[in-house]
Amino acid sequence: MSNLLEVKDLKVTIDDHDILKGINLQINPGEVHVLMGPNGAGKSTLARTIMADPQFEDNEGQIFFKGEDITETSPDERAKMGIFLSFQNPLEVAGISIEDFLRTTKMEIKDEEISALAFNRELKQHMQDLQLDESYAARYLNVGFSGGEKKKGEILQMAVLDPTLIMLDEPDSGLDVDAVRVVSEQVAKYLEDTNKSCLIITHHSVILEQVKPDFAHILIDGKMVKQGGPELIDRVNAEGYNWIREELGLEKVEDEELD
Repeated sequence: MSNLLEVKDLKVTIDDHDILKGINLQINPGEVHVLMGPNGAGKSTLARTIMADPQFEDNEGQIFFKGEDITETSPDERAKMGIFLSFQNPLEVAGISIEDFLRTTKMEIKDEEISALAFNRELKQHMQDLQLDESYAARYLNVGFSGGEKKKGEILQMAVLDPTLIMLDEPDSGLDVDAVRVVSEQVAKYLEDTNKSCLIITHHSVILEQVKPDFAHILIDGKMVKQGGPELIDRVNAEGYNWIREELGLEKVEDEELD
C-alpha cells in the first residue's frame, strides 16, 4: 500500500529555537493515527507545518502527499489536494457568514460552481447531524461562538469540504461530554467505510472510543520517541510520559498533566 502522507526528517525552527527535530511519519489510506505528547512537545506545530502554516516556513525536510512532493506548496494548494486541519482555537472572521464561507471555500477547492439552494440543503443536513440550529449558518464565522460551537464548526467544515486527510488538533478540548460524543460520532461516521485517513491530536479517551485508532505516536521535546498501537495510548493514559522519559534517559517531570 502506497503512503497517503509521508513526512521525512522534518525540522522546524522558530527564533533559533528547534521545535521539531527530525520527524518521520507515514500515514496510509484508511488509517487513523493518534499523536500524543506533553505540552510544548510540538504536536500542533507538526500538524500546522503539514498544512503549510506560514508561521512555520523556516524548516527542513520533505512532505509528500499522494506520492507528490508538496514541501513548497501553499496552504490553499494543499487544501485543494485534500488536506484539512481543524484548529485548537479557530479564528473569528466578522462580516462573512458560515454558509457563505463554506460555499465559497468548497467551490474554490472543487473548482466548480455550486448552486446556493443545493448547498443550503447539504449544509442543513450536516448541521442537523451535529445538533446545530439552522440559524448557525447565518452567523459570522466563529464570532461570539462558544468553545463547543467553534469545535462543531470545524467538524462541519470537514464534512462539507470532504478532504482525504483530516488532521484534528484537540477537537474535544473544552467540550462537555455530550458535545464530545456528537463530535466523535460525526468524525467516526466520516471515516467509516471510506479510504480517508485521520491524524488526531488528543489526550481524551472518550473520542477514541468512537474514532478507533490504528497507530499511536508519542512526541516529546520535538522528537517522535515512541510509536505503537492502541495499547500505547492505554499505557500513557494510565502512567503518563515519565516511563518513556526513563527509557530514554530523560529527566522526569512531576505532576505533569496529560496533553
